[in-house]
Amino acid sequence: MKKSLFIALLAIVCQAASAVKTMPLKGTVVSPTDTHIRYAGRISFANPERPAWNYPGIQIVAAFEGTSLRMLAKPRSGYFMAQIDQAEPFKVAFRGERDSLVTLATALPDGRHLVRLMYVIEGYEFFPEFWGFVLDPGRRLVEAPAFPSRKIEFIGNSITCGYGNEGLCKEDHFDYATENHYYSYASIAARSLEAQHWVVARSGIGAYRNYGEPKSGSPGSCMPVQYEYTGYAWNPDLRKQPTFLSERWDFSRYQPDVVCINLGTNDLSTDNYDLQLLKQGYQKLLQQVRRHNPQAKILFLTGSMLGGKELQLARQLLDEVAAEARKAGDQEVYRFDLSPIDDEAFYGNDYHPNVYEDEKMAAELTAYLRKLMGWF
Repeated sequence: MKKSLFIALLAIVCQAASAVKTMPLKGTVVSPTDTHIRYAGRISFANPERPAWNYPGIQIVAAFEGTSLRMLAKPRSGYFMAQIDQAEPFKVAFRGERDSLVTLATALPDGRHLVRLMYVIEGYEFFPEFWGFVLDPGRRLVEAPAFPSRKIEFIGNSITCGYGNEGLCKEDHFDYATENHYYSYASIAARSLEAQHWVVARSGIGAYRNYGEPKSGSPGSCMPVQYEYTGYAWNPDLRKQPTFLSERWDFSRYQPDVVCINLGTNDLSTDNYDLQLLKQGYQKLLQQVRRHNPQAKILFLTGSMLGGKELQLARQLLDEVAAEARKAGDQEVYRFDLSPIDDEAFYGNDYHPNVYEDEKMAAELTAYLRKLMGWF
């Protein structure tokens, strides 16, 4: 009988956060500091017992002994996708005010197992934290497989986040329950290429101007500003924001082989943009990415929500930026256009790509990156 048949993939609240702090848990509690746990993504370890982040795509991987696994997290951390061994991934929710302990697997065959977790929403309102695992009594973590040696960084907006991709109607608006980065084009492409991927993306962000903001731009919160930090400070005036949002990112922690930049949709929104400022925003971001990632190939993308005049303008500007960079001596700047959405069947919420469109985009990008990187 297949191992997956033994797995009960549950997402139930087992205990309140206050109870976790004051009552002993039955089983072996594993701290986030356990050296067997592998992390990927822009995570702050300012408090090692409470790793924190707010970008999507954060990954936590561990191998464990026993028959069950429970996960500890800050209440209202949001949604994760979890995979046990080779079973189908499933969604885990920490949404309630008292949710802090969730069962990921039970009734497994006694032995060694692997858990892969991915944070699949934007956490800029939740400020998620990982608090550890609970194993069967007397059991422990063991050595987990390393992340793939191939490395991609994705810099983007809502399209890269997976905004609304599990939605069923383009007229419906944003809901965290329908955002799933695991099924984004970025995540699918990375899995297809057997590469790890780290994400710097937030809905509404632009290269110079965020969605709906003035024609003069968003000088305090556009991507060239936010790229320097561990997390995204979505509202600088919010007093309750965690201190890690002011933490400068240490770029030595991750040096990607290729950086994919998919920005411009928000800059060119609402017919209120300045093309020269947008080009300067692209150029500034390119300079930053190159400074921090001197050996990486840098790929500017378009797609898949722009159309008409704005799509042509984005392509033209990016062609110019890439050509001028190469002329100035940087021969590792590239361009690729993902196909725009062209059918009603491929819309998710708020006219964003749904999971089927994400699969199409991923297939296009995967084919291009295989050739560019020699990843066959």
